[in-house]
Amino acid sequence: MNRAEHLKDFRNHLITITYNGEDFKVKQGTTVEQFLRSTLKIIKDDDRYQDNPIVAIKLNNDVMSFGDPIVTDGTADMVKAFSNIGKRMYRHTLSFLLSYASQKVFPDRRLVIGHALGDGLYFNYDGLYSLEEDEVNQLREALETIVKSSLPIRLYMVSYQQATDYFEKMGYTATKKLLNYRNDPYLPLYACEDFIDISFEPLLPSSHLCELWQLMGYQERGLLLRYPLSSDFTRLAPFTDNPLLFSIFRESKIWGNILKVDCLGAMNDICGSPHIQQFIRMNENLQGRKIAAIADQISEKGAVKVVFIAGPSSSGKTTFTRRLSLQLRMLGYNPVQISLDNYYRSKDQAPRDKDGKADLEALEALDLSLFRQNIDDLYAGREIIPPRFEFNGNGVRHFDSPPVSLTGETILLIEGIHGLNPNLIPKINSRTTFKIYISALTQLNLDDHNRISTTDNRILRRIVRDHKTRGTSARMTLEMWPSVERGERKHIFPYQNEADAMINSALEYELAVLKPYAEPLLKTVKNDSNTAYSTARRLLDFLENVYPIPATYVPSESLLREFIGGSEFNVT
Repeated sequence: MNRAEHLKDFRNHLITITYNGEDFKVKQGTTVEQFLRSTLKIIKDDDRYQDNPIVAIKLNNDVMSFGDPIVTDGTADMVKAFSNIGKRMYRHTLSFLLSYASQKVFPDRRLVIGHALGDGLYFNYDGLYSLEEDEVNQLREALETIVKSSLPIRLYMVSYQQATDYFEKMGYTATKKLLNYRNDPYLPLYACEDFIDISFEPLLPSSHLCELWQLMGYQERGLLLRYPLSSDFTRLAPFTDNPLLFSIFRESKIWGNILKVDCLGAMNDICGSPHIQQFIRMNENLQGRKIAAIADQISEKGAVKVVFIAGPSSSGKTTFTRRLSLQLRMLGYNPVQISLDNYYRSKDQAPRDKDGKADLEALEALDLSLFRQNIDDLYAGREIIPPRFEFNGNGVRHFDSPPVSLTGETILLIEGIHGLNPNLIPKINSRTTFKIYISALTQLNLDDHNRISTTDNRILRRIVRDHKTRGTSARMTLEMWPSVERGERKHIFPYQNEADAMINSALEYELAVLKPYAEPLLKTVKNDSNTAYSTARRLLDFLENVYPIPATYVPSESLLREFIGGSEFNVT
């Protein structure tokens, strides 16, 4: 195209969208839905019930919902319902629709989203301490009617003042408080009939796309809204309760009440106040008390020789293990730490995944025979020299660690992702073991209807740590994260309930500390990355809501130091 043609397009407000190698001219401001319907003609009303429909597009790898206006040239890719992005949109839309159903059935109640629990989201009504079965049935029937009615979910851009006035009028105090820390000229609101709410991520275009779900009463006062698992989005798996995990979330909520923080807006208020350092100390002390309580549990069980510690990536296993070690010393034990990472086989001996690549997340990636022999020798009173695996080299194992033996006061702390897997040491005497599960389980919400993902919290931790300690770019971390999650779903999460104790390593204030580290790293992720860019953009949008605080406020013994540096435990 010559210069004159470019100028003509520019003056006519035309832009070029490339799809499947073909260029399409559209008027600037055309919505995604109009582009799909009128220009490409690949979505129609009569095929809306197809098995895997288009629910959004990625334009230059940036996710756009049906209501978003297209304002620049770019290359478009379709986002299908059963993709990773589509599944995330499904869960957010289902939550949005439940909020609508609640407004219809119980307009005077305040429905508050809680945390993820297995394949569901936990909700409860603020100030309501019991929920009757017929009330759950009313909500279920209202949600079913909304879904089956195929109601459009529309995106509207409204002025900042209009949005804040609306939320104040509706009594959405948590949303109003959060928006106090933003100054956007306009905000995206979603509407389904007369229900209007903010969503910080794209929603599906129609209620009928959320046809697979289950709503059930849970723990007397709450609701569990279940959705399909990521591994199979075509059906609901049988319900599996996780009471231990729920108890940790409930404990974290109690901590939030003690700290007087129930949403991110309230946390921002404290971050910008003179009381932030006192708040940090209280937060750290609550976590410290939990670590001490677990040490007491180990002691009270008696005869414990081995403590297994497991958790997903960036849960803070290493610092937790060292802090637990200090607590056990105060109880008269001689703790010895052993990392399962040191029992890795060389990469060429690792099992292979379905693509033929080394599966380093598999249990069989460890030298199980050596590990089991070492444990047998220790129980038999023999001394061992644990291996040390050299990750930065060719995967060579060295045997130059100090010798270890089990005396009367010695207790082994064995840390690694497979620590709770019963197949690690099938024949070990359970009376002499204690198992701990650790994860960063964020209890803060953005507002009443939008939660903060615990996975996003862990991703931010890992981006910051890997860049600081390994020189890994944010792009590389984000591109390998899907394989990390697959490994966690297969090798860690199924064994959560094997634990004797569980601890939440998330700190209420940590996002405010991570923000200044993570933002510049996320901004280096450019749109030439198909997998990383959309996640980086989403995380940057999320961090816009967080009020930053300096890392100098973080105590040297804090678990958070494992990720930002400066730990007194020399954790890297």
